[in-house]
Amino acid sequence: QNPEQSHSCLILLSLICGVFIAMRINSAAVTSLAFMASAGAARAFGASVSRVASRRTTLSRRIPLAMVSTTAGAETAESTSSPSSNPMLDQDGLPRFSSIEPSQLPPAVTELLEKLEADFSAMESKLSEDDGTSYDEVLPAVERLQEPLGYVWGVAGHLNGVKNGDELREAYEKNQPGVVQAMTKFSQSRPLYDALKGIESSWEDATGKDVEFEEGQRRRAVSNSLRSMTLGGVGLEGEEKEKFNDMRMRLAELATKFGNHVLDATKAFSLTIEDAADVEGVPASAKAMWAQSHAMHLKSEDPEADVPEPDAEKGPWRVTLDGPSYIAALSHLPNRSQRETVYRASVSRASDLGDEDKNNVPLIYEILSIKKDMSTMLGFDNFAEQSLAGKMAPTVEAVTELTDLVAEKAIPAAKKELAEITDLARSVGGDDYAEDSLEKLQPWDVTFWSERLKEKKFDLTEEELRPYFALPAVLDGMFGLVKRIFNIEVTAADGEAEVWNDDVRFFKVNDVETGKHIASFYLDPYSRPADKRGGAWMDVCLGKSEACNRDVPVAYLTCNGSPPVGDDTPSLMTFREVETLFHEFGHGLQHMLTTASVGDVAGINGVEWDAVELPSQFMENWCYDKPTVYGFAKHYETGEPLPEDMFEKLKEQKTYGAGMMSCRQLYFGQMDMELHSSFDPKKEGEEDESIFDVQRRVAARYIPHSPPLPEDRFLCTFNHIFGGGYAAGYYSYKWAEVMSADAFGAFEDVGLDDEEKVKEVGMRFRDTVLSLGGGVEPMEVFRRFRGREPSPEALLRHNGLA
Repeated sequence: QNPEQSHSCLILLSLICGVFIAMRINSAAVTSLAFMASAGAARAFGASVSRVASRRTTLSRRIPLAMVSTTAGAETAESTSSPSSNPMLDQDGLPRFSSIEPSQLPPAVTELLEKLEADFSAMESKLSEDDGTSYDEVLPAVERLQEPLGYVWGVAGHLNGVKNGDELREAYEKNQPGVVQAMTKFSQSRPLYDALKGIESSWEDATGKDVEFEEGQRRRAVSNSLRSMTLGGVGLEGEEKEKFNDMRMRLAELATKFGNHVLDATKAFSLTIEDAADVEGVPASAKAMWAQSHAMHLKSEDPEADVPEPDAEKGPWRVTLDGPSYIAALSHLPNRSQRETVYRASVSRASDLGDEDKNNVPLIYEILSIKKDMSTMLGFDNFAEQSLAGKMAPTVEAVTELTDLVAEKAIPAAKKELAEITDLARSVGGDDYAEDSLEKLQPWDVTFWSERLKEKKFDLTEEELRPYFALPAVLDGMFGLVKRIFNIEVTAADGEAEVWNDDVRFFKVNDVETGKHIASFYLDPYSRPADKRGGAWMDVCLGKSEACNRDVPVAYLTCNGSPPVGDDTPSLMTFREVETLFHEFGHGLQHMLTTASVGDVAGINGVEWDAVELPSQFMENWCYDKPTVYGFAKHYETGEPLPEDMFEKLKEQKTYGAGMMSCRQLYFGQMDMELHSSFDPKKEGEEDESIFDVQRRVAARYIPHSPPLPEDRFLCTFNHIFGGGYAAGYYSYKWAEVMSADAFGAFEDVGLDDEEKVKEVGMRFRDTVLSLGGGVEPMEVFRRFRGREPSPEALLRHNGLA
């Protein structure tokens, strides 16, 4: 029911900070089931992405400040990373997480802001005086200037997501305005803009020459930076510029507040169950999770109390709105009224129906209003147009066209799926579900009965699969896959890096052929409702940058999976959690295996928003590949492999519920686009649409079979578009899926059982999609890998619609 609780991810990139910078052209998107309706749709897709190339040099988009952490930690003469009593200023290597305290953030930011302001003023003076400034004197210098502050703010943004607390929030919010102001100076620097224009013009004089990757990535970085500065207000003057900057500052504040409200409202709810009859039939893993949650809650309330050991069979059981707990409740609680309580609590979070101090409704109106005003000042009709300026999709109409093409197939399929679910509920659910007492299934019924239908259809339950998906084994299997197809080796390096929680692990990535250490990553796998935001994401710790002498990129991979229950049992994952892990690792691979040396386009930096999901969605496909699955699917106690019939049923389940899932994502994406294009947030008369009217109108079009409740306030927790960077970009769920499915189709074409051919295609994927980063336009990257533009045929086949 909530994007945060789906198995799809977002690349967080510290977007919730709401701060934007001109020079770091990172991208982020989200993934989902999507498919094209016909071959005609494929032609429309190809036409759309090719048209956008012709205007790629004219505009840009807004970028979060925390993305500057992608080149943090360099060992340069201009760095402030000398040893210090403040660990945030010790930037010679990885963050010193075990030593970092929230109180250290303000003095670190103050010191670095003062130095940054002085250094950039000197640079502007030099640029104003010099004619014919070279590339090496501009963008690499900017990378080095921004690096120390980016390191600190990147760490703070990361901790705000995984170790949130009142003291950190206060320090973060207190320092955010100064950081926004400092980065605004970069995005609106006329000397810097003019220098970059001059560099671009000198390259245009050499048009027609073959451009090697080394120079091509520089050109992309300059072009991206100029677009970003255009959208950062570099062309504004006087009062208009001052107003624009005030609005930018306010947006940063609102985005942070929105996310905090969602987190606080999520933590505020719990449902304690004491009657064992109310958990009859619930999987043992869910009961153990809820019993452990109850015990941990009692301990947090009174650390000195003698709290009994959690008892999964006798309870009590504490259900929360945290992802794993919420999904288990909606899927398995037999008591309708309890499911209703949990569901209603979820869809009313952070709204006008709850605590006023956590109400996001006025924040949404203000966010939409500010974005509309800022876009108008930049010459756009609305914010959606501005957002699409740096994406593959050329227009709002093109996005709607794709959405409607998908809806044409998805809505009939969804209605059929819901009818089948309803028939099962009426036939075996008893009087509560009889037609004369229940006209249609309610939202809190659908997930429960959908799970029962799936169990009946495939004679396979989630609980039966869990013992075969122990996290340590899944990691080994995933690492075995990338060694097989990408020729890299991942090894545990726990203890070689400080971590922010005992559950966090650290790994190194080596190239098999050379033996060289090429990257590292942290893995934070489990849900922690008390201080960790929901969802799953990949974020950048350190990025590759020649300018900053940084050659070993480091990633954060964050999930909210099921934690271990008890001392002797590992985390037993749902299959959806396995897919999520593969998905996040795909993002990490694009960051870690880049060969681009320009920080602004290395790894995920500079990749168009609606293309960046290609490697992540691509990796999910391997969860249905037999050699890959049998590389990890072993019973955690006996070591026995997953029975063959269970694997076949698992594959058959792949397209189960595809219609309803697709409609759900269409609904989210088009609601996002409507709010940022046609909706006027300043019209507040009784006859004018409210944000919830828009929600209901879009729902009637894309989920007519399952309309939201009148009191549904989902928008108040839509962190992706109001607290993050996905505004007018949620459609990317669909756009990128075409490319990712077709990319996996290249492996299917050569035969997944042909190891030699699979390795050959895998290395080509590594040398293009995972290597080139934002240094080459995404359609060209795809052509280099596939030899042609994307086709929807593989996607149709993968979704059972061919």
